[in-house]
Amino acid sequence: MIKIAPSVLAADFAKLGDDIESVSTADYLHFDVMDGMFVPNISFGIPVLESVRKATDMVLDVHLMIESPSRYIAMFAQAGADIITFHVEAETQENIISSINEIHKLGKKAGLSVKPETPAITLLPYINSLDLILIMTVEPGYGGQKFSEEMLSKISEVRSIINTREINCDLEVDGGINLETAKLCINAGANVLVAGVDIFNAPDRIVHINKLRNP
Repeated sequence: MIKIAPSVLAADFAKLGDDIESVSTADYLHFDVMDGMFVPNISFGIPVLESVRKATDMVLDVHLMIESPSRYIAMFAQAGADIITFHVEAETQENIISSINEIHKLGKKAGLSVKPETPAITLLPYINSLDLILIMTVEPGYGGQKFSEEMLSKISEVRSIINTREINCDLEVDGGINLETAKLCINAGANVLVAGVDIFNAPDRIVHINKLRNP
């Protein structure tokens, strides 16, 4: 089953509650946290997540694009995250392992993400412990970027590893997703699609979400 995760980053924050309700038929709600250090942009953090949690019962898929994310795992879990994904590039191997364990102990799902230039092999030491792998199909930090088709081989490589090891793990993609690129990603093996501008700019968001599931 293909899951769709609209990105809050593309919503209108003057009417955030209404925008979240307008995509409530999606599977996850993607929440991008940027600190201006790990990526060159600043978005939002724990207070906004707490407000979003009160506004919806959707699965909150929190993507931490921050330095040393292990410092904040418990706080994001307490604020309402259901899935907490952080970057392999942002932590030491020891802290990655301890953070995955902490996320699970807090009753949440653990995800690990890689930037476009980071090889899939970097995920191998952790992959059996993960509930989600996020392949960035653009350089993280800004919405509305063009999809990088070079990432399709990485998606296929990770899907092959998941299937070979028989792991119950979502394979998510984020960056430049629209009807055309969604089909490419699904064919490569992704089963969760993050889309921001493409969904929130659609005339009928519910119809568009359904189209993304079957592009």
